[in-house]
Amino acid sequence: MADEFIKGLGLFCGAGLAWMVLAGWYRTPSFESPKQLIAAPPEPNSVFDAVGIFLNDVFFWTAIMGALTFWVLIPAINQVRESSSAA
Repeated sequence: MADEFIKGLGLFCGAGLAWMVLAGWYRTPSFESPKQLIAAPPEPNSVFDAVGIFLNDVFFWTAIMGALTFWVLIPAINQVRESSSAA
């Protein structure tokens, strides 16, 4: 169980940090704005902006789905497998 926890934590922290960096660049209109990190992204002016905005969403969903996979889904599958083999 500890290995699933640390894998989920690693995905959550790593992808979450990458998401926060990219959201700070692309989704923060100003530092006085109340919508920091959640504002709509601007129109991309270059290929690098388009890739950054795309990766922002990828890292967000990787953090959420990676943590849920290793903290909820895999332990639930193991629990079901153990209970069905014991019967």
